[in-house]
Formats: sequence, C-alpha cells, structure tokens
Amino acid sequence: MILMWACFALLTLVALGFVMLPFLKKERVQTITHNANAELISIYEQRLVDLQTDLDNQRIDTVNHAESIIELKRRLLNELSPEKSLNSKGNNRIFALTGGAFVLALTGVFYGLTGSQQQISAWHDAMDNLADYGERAVMQKGEPLSQNELQAFALALRTKLSRSGDDEVAWMLLGRVAMSLNEFDMAQQSFDKALRMNPDNMQVLISYSQVLLLEGSEANMTRAAGMLSKVLKVEPTNLDAISLLALIAYERKDWPQAKAAFEVLLASMEKNDSRYSMISERIADIEKQMQTEGSVMLVTTTTGAIAVTVDIAKELIDKQPKDGILFIFAKAASGSPMPLAAVKLPNYSFPITVELSDSSAMVAGLNLSSAENIIISARISIDDSVMPSSGELEGHSESLKRESVSDYQLQIDTLIP
Repeated sequence: MILMWACFALLTLVALGFVMLPFLKKERVQTITHNANAELISIYEQRLVDLQTDLDNQRIDTVNHAESIIELKRRLLNELSPEKSLNSKGNNRIFALTGGAFVLALTGVFYGLTGSQQQISAWHDAMDNLADYGERAVMQKGEPLSQNELQAFALALRTKLSRSGDDEVAWMLLGRVAMSLNEFDMAQQSFDKALRMNPDNMQVLISYSQVLLLEGSEANMTRAAGMLSKVLKVEPTNLDAISLLALIAYERKDWPQAKAAFEVLLASMEKNDSRYSMISERIADIEKQMQTEGSVMLVTTTTGAIAVTVDIAKELIDKQPKDGILFIFAKAASGSPMPLAAVKLPNYSFPITVELSDSSAMVAGLNLSSAENIIISARISIDDSVMPSSGELEGHSESLKRESVSDYQLQIDTLIP
C-alpha cells in the first residue's frame, strides 16, 4: 500500500517537473555593448562615403548607388543588438504555477474516474470484517453471507494468506467460499494447499470431493470416491461421506452400490427428517432402474476371497418370505455400516456357497482388504433392501480375523421381530 502511494507521488512530481521547469528556466540573451554597435555604425558610414565617391567618379550609376545604400542599411539593422540583457524569470512564475495546478487537477479527476479507490476501500472493509465473516460462515452466527460478502471474505482470506503464509484453516475456508462462488478452480487449488499441510483433514477431503463431483468427469469421480473411502476408514459413520458415495454410484448408474448407500443414510434418519422422503423416492427410483436393467451383484473369484456356505435353521424353513432375496455380505467388526463385500441372490436354495472378495465391494476403496476384523452376515429380505425389516430372517458370524478366514459356515437362525 505504501509502495503504491510512493509511486503515485513520484509520478506526480515528474509530471510537475515537465510542466513547470520550462517556465522557471532563465532565457539566455547575449549582451551587446555600446562600443560594438558604434563600430558597426562607423563601418556603415565609411561604406556610404565610398559609394558616394564611386558615384562621383561615375564608376557606378545612380540606380546601383541607391540599391547599394539599401543593402547596407539592411545589413546594419541585422547586425545591431539591444544594449541590455533580458531576464525571463519574472512573470513566468505565474505560468509555472498555473501549469502545476492544472496537472494536479487533471491527475485528481483522472484518478477519480479510473482509479481503484472504491476497491481499496472495499478491501479495507473486508479486512476489518474478517472475523465477523468467519463466525457467520463457519459457526452459522447471524445472517448468511451474501454474494458480495462472500467475495469480500475471499479477498480477506487471500490477503491473510499472503501476509501470514500457509494456514490450513484459512486455505480450507477459502476453498469453501470459492465453492459458494462457483470458483471451482480456486476451490481445488485451496483444498490442495490444505491437504499438502494435513493429508488427513477429513473436512477438506469431504469438501474436495464435492468440488470434484460438481466438475463431473469420470476421473474426478474416481478421485472423489478414493477420498471418501479414506474418510470412512477413519470415521465409519460419517453421513456426509456416505451420501456423497451414494451420489457417485448413482451418477455412474451403479444401482446396487447406490441403493445400499442410500439405505444406510435412510436408516440413520428419523422419519420426520425433511430428507427422508427424498431419499426414499431415490431408492424407489433405483429399484425401478434395477428391475429394468436386471442389475445384480456379481461375484468373481479373487485372491483373498472368502467362501461362505449359508444354510438355514430347520425351524425357520417354513418362515421364509415368499419371493425373498438372499443377501450375503461382510462388514467391518467396528466401523462403517457400509458392507465391505456383498452378494445378492434373487434365486437360491440351501445350502448355498458364495465368495466374498474385494471384487464384490460396495464402495471403491472400502473393501475386505481394508478391514482387519469382519462380521459375515446373511439375510433373507422381503423388500429387496440390505437394511433389516420386520419378518426377515438373518444370521451373523462372530468377529473374525479376515486374514485367517478362507471359508466359513454360516446359519440363518434369527427371525427379525
């Protein structure tokens, strides 16, 4: 700021110098003495005598005599000079001051019309209100920030970062503000800065995933899924991460994964939640898509797979729901409610053997290999949902160390009341 005003003052002084100095500079006038002029007049008079002598002796005629006299007078007038030196300083000061005042007035008008005084004033206001903007944006105190206030908040954050260096929280806030302003490139750059400082910042990973989803390319969705999987490994019940994973699966038309993720969200909500009906409608839409496209969860043999043999208790054979669907899945013993691997079988008979592996993961990056201890479950569903409902049959294993399990015998022995 000081440097800007210093440059402005210097340029003004240079302009004043160009205008005023020519008026203040003294004019150089050669001083001619009286003796020098007397000598010129003496020579002139001598030449007149010579011309008269030539005329008397008829060496020249009258016409030539008259012309020669005129020429002598012209030369004398050209050679004669004033007998004083002139000093031009005097009244020129008035012109210099007038010119300087004009330059200052013109500069003021030009700066008023084209300068950045309003932007500078807005910048000062933004810096003064930085703390207030932060409370309203982060702690939800007072009125939400308007579009202009978001712009001012972003400006103040950039200034703070340029002055104080890297600040993880400031970079995260700048990224979120940039998202609100639809400045997605700025948001990505800000979140990149924050993650370089702390790669395990869960809030930044979730916000960054949102930006990548808004951009919408397949590469960015894959990257977002990886970030969200990292979040779920640390915070298994993070609903923001689960909801974003559900959106990724939905955009990719991966109906089984999308349905499972939305069902986990639905199970975590009260029925009076404003989002409950919206998610229920989304699940119903996914079910229609699955019926239309015949989506099923397929299992392929993979290294590290677990062969699960499922049977049903004799006392429950007659209680199986009509047209039930068998789900066999594995979850982390402690952690995310999302299945690590799952198989859906609309047609089955007991006993039945299936394989659970990383290739049957529900969410990219959240698979069997990501858990040390697992619980294997089987459920006969009446509503094509992996979430339990009354009247369904299920069975669970105890907590198993994944690396030591290659096959497992599981019995469905419980009727869900």
